[in-house]
Amino acid sequence: MAVIHHTTMTPTKLELLASWLPAQPWYAGPEAPAPTNAGGFRLDDPEGEVGIEFMVVADDRDGAPVAHLVPMTYRGAPLEGAEQGLIGTSEHGVLGTRWIYDGTHDPVLVTQLLALLRGDAVPQAQSLTDTPDETVTASAETAAVPADPGTWTVHHDEAGTRITLEKATLHIHRALTATTQPAEAAQGHVTAGWTPEAGTETRSAFVTLHPTTR
Repeated sequence: MAVIHHTTMTPTKLELLASWLPAQPWYAGPEAPAPTNAGGFRLDDPEGEVGIEFMVVADDRDGAPVAHLVPMTYRGAPLEGAEQGLIGTSEHGVLGTRWIYDGTHDPVLVTQLLALLRGDAVPQAQSLTDTPDETVTASAETAAVPADPGTWTVHHDEAGTRITLEKATLHIHRALTATTQPAEAAQGHVTAGWTPEAGTETRSAFVTLHPTTR
């Protein structure tokens, strides 16, 4: 069970994302973003070592809301081999230095995302300890979800992020809108709500599962 500490982080996650987001190929917002937290959920690491969060960040300054999904992991030490996924480091008021990663590069997040699609993990509220988030829905064709990720590749482009496993591909939808919904060909999906700064709650597909094509 992940414990949510209501304490300080210096710099904050949003401050780190403000400088990290514009360098991503899927980013569709302003050159100098001022992101706000627009929703999301968490997953528990069974080992209790890694924080896992799917955060939606929004920027409404230009009158046309732009929202992006950023799956993140929080670690107490650097993750070997994931240097390209490092968002930055932050000083946590309780836990000390935290290494914050784009979670698509982290095996713990990928493993728990597959568990969520299989129905073996329970989505948790973003800001509350030990509180399931019943608004998050996840479903998949059981045979299509690998038991573990094995080795995978990560590819980022304007369409989002693809995590390619041996027999399945996870598509992380990065730029979110109300029309971000699972394609008919998808074998599974994770759908959740988010709220623009000046709007009502919107539900979008955060992740879809597809067969891997070679």
